[in-house]
Amino acid sequence: SPEMLSNPKLALVQGTLNVVMKQNVTLSCLSEPGSPPVRYTLFKHNQQVSALNRSDWSPALFTLTISSASDVGEYKCKAEYNNSSGGKYSNSLHFTFIEPISKPVLSSPTSQAKEGQNVTLSCFSENGTLPITYLFFKGTQNISPQMTMQKREAAEIFLFIDSLSDFGTYKCKANNSFPNNTKYSNAFNFTLAEERSYSQPLIISLGLILLLLLIGFALAIPFFVIPLYKASE
Repeated sequence: SPEMLSNPKLALVQGTLNVVMKQNVTLSCLSEPGSPPVRYTLFKHNQQVSALNRSDWSPALFTLTISSASDVGEYKCKAEYNNSSGGKYSNSLHFTFIEPISKPVLSSPTSQAKEGQNVTLSCFSENGTLPITYLFFKGTQNISPQMTMQKREAAEIFLFIDSLSDFGTYKCKANNSFPNNTKYSNAFNFTLAEERSYSQPLIISLGLILLLLLIGFALAIPFFVIPLYKASE
């Protein structure tokens, strides 16, 4: 009589559980101990995908192409002898899609700054599978450690504007587990805020007062200066 089948083991032998569109993966299903021949059936969401007979102790190999959202989710396999009832089921494997990240946006609450001011830079990629890792640059030099965000939120750094050299061009980059998908942000520049001079409003005020005095004097000539001049003749 054939040896009692054990629960088969479903394993990934090619590809990853985090998949991209049109990716090929290969699963192996093997029950040991067990006496061949054995029939192996692969199920996706409890629906049969494929079945293979093995006349030796080699595993059944199932190659799949993940081409739509219906192809991700839970997979299991079943091992059974022909002409027998029942069978044993394997562990399950779960496939999930990896979404590429979108171009990150680099921004700041203020676009103007002055020397001696603290500023904030934020980098955010709206789309893409989490976690997402961000890195900030000034020119070509990175100015932050890698910041891995587990939630859909921006990475932030705080800068101190110490000199005019800190008004350079800033960028950030983002990447996730999607292969070969690093994206760079827009360029961002702080502009130098104009220092308000306290002497300038004072000069303007004094000029207005002087102008008003001149106008007042000109208006007073017909009423005071000319009569006084005539009276002295």
